[in-house]
Amino acid sequence: MRLGRDWRAGHGEAVNVRVLIDGPSELVFDYAVPAGMSVRAGCRVRVPLRRKHATGTVLAVVEPAQADFGLREVEALIDPEPLVTPALLRMGEWIAGYYGCGIETVIRSLLPEAVRSEENSAKTRRVAVLVKSPDAEAMEKLARRAPRQHVILSILNHAPENRMAVTELGEGANAALKALEKSGLVRIETEEVRRDPEAEGLDEVVGSSPLQLNEGQQAALEAILQSLETETPMPILLLGVTGSGKTEVYLQAAQAVLDRGKTVLVLVPEISLTPQTVRRFKSRFAAMQDKVAVLHSHLSQGERFDEWHRIRKGEARIVIGARSAVFAPLPDLGLILVDEEHENTYKQESVPRYHGRDVAVLRASFEKCAIVLGSATPSLESWHNTQSKKYQVVRLDQRADGQSMPMVRVVDMRLEAAKRKGGPAMLSDKLRSALEQRLEKGEQSILFLNRRGFARSLQCPQCGHVCQCPHCAVALTYHRSDERLVCHVCGHQAIVPRKCPECKDPAIILQGYGTQKVEEVLAKVLPAAKIARIDADAMRRKHALRDTLNAFKSHKIDVLIGTQMIAKGLHFPNVTLVGILNADLGLHIPDFRAGERTFQLITQVAGRAGRGDLIGEVIVQTFTPHSPSIQFARRHDFDGFSEQEMEFRRQFGFPPFGHCAVLTARSNHERRAEFTLQTLHLRLKEDLPSDITLGEVLPSPLVRAHGQYRFQITLRSRQARPLTRHVQAVLAKTSLPEDVTVVFDMDAQSFS
Repeated sequence: MRLGRDWRAGHGEAVNVRVLIDGPSELVFDYAVPAGMSVRAGCRVRVPLRRKHATGTVLAVVEPAQADFGLREVEALIDPEPLVTPALLRMGEWIAGYYGCGIETVIRSLLPEAVRSEENSAKTRRVAVLVKSPDAEAMEKLARRAPRQHVILSILNHAPENRMAVTELGEGANAALKALEKSGLVRIETEEVRRDPEAEGLDEVVGSSPLQLNEGQQAALEAILQSLETETPMPILLLGVTGSGKTEVYLQAAQAVLDRGKTVLVLVPEISLTPQTVRRFKSRFAAMQDKVAVLHSHLSQGERFDEWHRIRKGEARIVIGARSAVFAPLPDLGLILVDEEHENTYKQESVPRYHGRDVAVLRASFEKCAIVLGSATPSLESWHNTQSKKYQVVRLDQRADGQSMPMVRVVDMRLEAAKRKGGPAMLSDKLRSALEQRLEKGEQSILFLNRRGFARSLQCPQCGHVCQCPHCAVALTYHRSDERLVCHVCGHQAIVPRKCPECKDPAIILQGYGTQKVEEVLAKVLPAAKIARIDADAMRRKHALRDTLNAFKSHKIDVLIGTQMIAKGLHFPNVTLVGILNADLGLHIPDFRAGERTFQLITQVAGRAGRGDLIGEVIVQTFTPHSPSIQFARRHDFDGFSEQEMEFRRQFGFPPFGHCAVLTARSNHERRAEFTLQTLHLRLKEDLPSDITLGEVLPSPLVRAHGQYRFQITLRSRQARPLTRHVQAVLAKTSLPEDVTVVFDMDAQSFS
């Protein structure tokens, strides 16, 4: 293959191209290039396919093969310029080889469907432009003879740049415009209209000026600026405590890059964080708001089409988005900012299963641009890279406003339960008292619980029956607002039974609690408080999250209850209390990263308190108060936590001291999924490289989901690519049953 080379058949050399056909089938065919056509890898072409026509993307320019038949020719070049740059094509090849997937699936990430589909195009509108304005006498005659034409000329004469959309000139304007156009007074043009994804989501943006940096921030900025001057910049890990002013460093670094004529890519871990990041960048770069583009999966096809092409044409100089934005076709890339780099949401859960943070580091290497990974609780993989001198580390150990970190108090809920003698309490006495004090002072509070719904399950006290999802191996969660039992895995809904489905006892009861129940209980405990809830159920309406956060910022809400949607990136100076209702939720799951994620979550949520002039307090309710994750988070001690956690990982060869992959087989038939994986296990053991540790075939922790049974094998190795090659070689030689799906996940972040 000859990637990225420009070939012209008219130069006397016959050439073929390998084309990925658009559509879900992942068809790849070779075609001949007709004389006089210039083709490069990444170009979009129209080709014959059977008796029809199809569009596709040129994957590579290839040498003509010796064959007894002739290839069909490319019919047309849709776009003479490649839509996929050589650097992105090279990155796609790396992703395909590292994560063990076809280049076809990667190309579909590089070129989203909105761009590939011929059904999408730029939105246009007709615009009336005033060519010349008649004198007063002519206008007076026109007013008597053709009053509609007179009105249109008057409007255009006072319109900005003497132009206005035809639709804004009112009904019946078309006939008058035709007459004016014929007389040479008006010209009708067609112009593109941008479908702005943030048009309704953002309030009017008020410009902001760069803030005075403290000593730590200035050192961080200088490190980034030095990196910009380096031919091959080293990735920078910006380890800054919550509230240390990392965003201001990002903004000033971005300004320096823009001043150099380069572009900036900003990655955020969740779509919910995109609007506030967009607002901050548009506020700082108010004079160039139209140069900020947004990319994430919640955009409409039209919005994605417009944003993608604005980026490709160089009209957008700053791109902000979730993990898929790492493929944004930015020209002259100068800086990549990865905010909250530790978040596992950067990992794609469908093929290609890339990690957005790692691909961002790879792209920075290919594009030779600077990259900054920011976090208050870095992933141990990134931290290990700083210790092995692959990354440079810059620390911000103090809050930007000079305030101290919030005081964290740990409440042992075992003692609370014993004290009440009525089972576990939702709110401890200490947290309840703290909430009342904040309400009296006019200060705000945040309560965090990473479980939505009203009750965790519905259980019969007589026979022990729990209402389960018929498609997944999980209990159904009770949602009082909808009066439904809902599966949080597949979305299945069921009517709430009036009596036990098994023994018919009417005393069936609710077990556990979620954010809905917390909201109801809190309304009774604090009747004078204005309470709001942020979770996937409450935020279904478009812009509901924005509106709720704006209301909280305006002090129209006293207590905000939420899931991990409120755990990071939010800055509310009047919040002085954060309560973590159940810190143990993710601590005891079968995942070697459980402790790390609990530490990160507590630290991030705690960081929402005391970000203004008032001192903050955090109350952590837990049944395992002596857990290292909770104790180190209580002291805001990342170094202490990372030291003991790294020792545990080193002993067992877990990441970052190796790579961990999961091979999963799933099927509607339990025995068939298990037997398929056992067969693969036997074949994987044959000629197994000595560096690879092969686990046994085991049921997944979530053994059934979406109606399919799941079994998995865990593999570990110090080197990723040999592991991927070995697994892919075995899969290529194995014929799988039609109803069994096998998925390989390199650097897996989830083991459920």
